Amino acid sequence: MAKTKELSKDTRNKIVDLHQAGKTESAIGKQLGVKKSTVGAIIRKWKTYKTTDNLPPSGAPRKISPHGVKMITRTPVHVRARLKLAREHLDDPEEDWENVIWSDETKIELFGKNLTCRVWRRKNAELHPKNTIPTVKHGGGNIMLWGCFSAKGPGRLIRVKERMNGAMYREILSKNLLPSARALKMKRGWVFQHDNDPKHTARATKEWLRKKHFKVLEWPSQSPDLNPVENLWRELKICVAQRQPQNIIALEEICMEEWAKLPAT
Repeated sequence: MAKTKELSKDTRNKIVDLHQAGKTESAIGKQLGVKKSTVGAIIRKWKTYKTTDNLPPSGAPRKISPHGVKMITRTPVHVRARLKLAREHLDDPEEDWENVIWSDETKIELFGKNLTCRVWRRKNAELHPKNTIPTVKHGGGNIMLWGCFSAKGPGRLIRVKERMNGAMYREILSKNLLPSARALKMKRGWVFQHDNDPKHTARATKEWLRKKHFKVLEWPSQSPDLNPVENLWRELKICVAQRQPQNIIALEEICMEEWAKLPAT
């Protein structure tokens, strides 16, 4: 079924204005080219909530975006790969996991932390300004970050200023992976983890890792939930949002400062 086109804020306000002027729902619909049922719904919303804005959806919010729902579809092959990883490492001692460097990329928004926010409020006060999150129409933005960490603490965090490709990814690893391992005082034979992004699994990247003698943890596809770095990204985004950076430069600086404060596990 095709998705219904959302009415503009201006059109919704016009519907209310015409209603207050005494026009019927049918007359308003004909004048503005809007279905009578839609006109009625907007008028009822205005009478109940005194607003024509979109109301928050009921129920628990999704953990991932609609795009993510489409992307994270696991086939039997994916399921078997996840089970294989679990069985192979089921009896691994804790010190083995302490010798893993986990890595990932993430995007951090300038205004908003991409997280669910909850507030205590009185009944029917969901639209009070203090209980809502303002949106930014202009002047927002985001930055892309690559980072790594181990049980001993965070490794390096860098901003990716251009669209990342395989060559750029290998350059990031070249400049940051081994220095991170040294700073974290990883033991001999430490293991590197990254997911199955095409840049990570490209033949040139695999060959580069082989020549550098880096041991790589075999990782199942479609498994972002298995990477503990996701917990670290969440913590970072919360800390950054609390400091309310006002521009991209400040956002990057605050990300670096808060990353350095993250404790070891």
